[in-house]
Amino acid sequence: MKKPQNIITKAAPVLSVAVIVCGWALIGETGLVPAYMLPSPSEVVKAFIEDFPLLMQHSAVTLQEAIYGLFGGTALAFVFAVLMDRFDFLYKALYPILILTQTVPTIAIAPLLVLWMGFSMAPKITLVVITTFFPITVSLLDGFRAVDRDAVNLLRSMGANRVQIFTKLKLPASAESFFSGLKVSASYAVVGAVISEWLGGFEGLGVYMTRVKKAYAFDKMFAVILLVSAVSLLLMAAVALLKRLSMPYKNKK
Repeated sequence: MKKPQNIITKAAPVLSVAVIVCGWALIGETGLVPAYMLPSPSEVVKAFIEDFPLLMQHSAVTLQEAIYGLFGGTALAFVFAVLMDRFDFLYKALYPILILTQTVPTIAIAPLLVLWMGFSMAPKITLVVITTFFPITVSLLDGFRAVDRDAVNLLRSMGANRVQIFTKLKLPASAESFFSGLKVSASYAVVGAVISEWLGGFEGLGVYMTRVKKAYAFDKMFAVILLVSAVSLLLMAAVALLKRLSMPYKNKK
C-alpha cells in the first residue's frame, strides 16, 4: 500500500499547475486584469483549437530547426570538449572565450545571422547551435575532469593507451553530466529557434507569434506560448528517454 506522503509527492506537480490555472481563471473572471491584456484559460484553449492546424504547421518548422540545431550543437560541443580535455593549453585558451560568448545576448546575434545568411532555415539552425553548444561543452568538460585520477593511473599501469582510457573510463563517467547539459540545451533549442524566427522568416512559431502580436490577439499569443513550452517539454522528455536507454544501470535503483 502506498503511503499518503508518496501520493502527495507524486501529485505535487499536477496540483501546482492546477493552482496556477485556477488563479489565472479567477483573475480573468473577476476582471482584476482586462481580458485584452490577460485572456482567460478558456479563451486561450478556444484560440488554440481554432488555429490548431496552423499552429501544427508552424510548430513542425520550429521543431525541425530545434532538432537540427541541437544535433549540430551536441556534435560541436563533443569535439571541443574532447580537444580541450586532451590539450590543456586549448582548455586555458578557449574556456574564457566560451564564458565570454555567454555574455552576448542571443537577441543581439540573431539579426546578424539573418543579414549574413538570409531568411532561410540556416540562420535559425545556426543560432540554436550557438545556444546549445555551451551547456553541453561545460557539462562534458566537468564530467571528463571529475574522473578519479587513481582510476586513470590504474588503467595506465595496466597498459591502456589514451583512447582506451577515454572510451572505457572518461566517456562512461561523463554520461551523467552530458545528459544534464543536453536536457538544458533541449529547452534552449526551442527558445533559440523562436527568437531567430522573430527577426525574419516565413514559417515557424516565432513568425506566427509576431503576426498575432501585431493584431493584438493576446489569446493566440498565450496559445503559442503554451505550445512552445509543450514542444520544449517534448524535447526534454526525449532526452530523458535517451538517458534511460543509454544508462539502464541507473534504472535499477
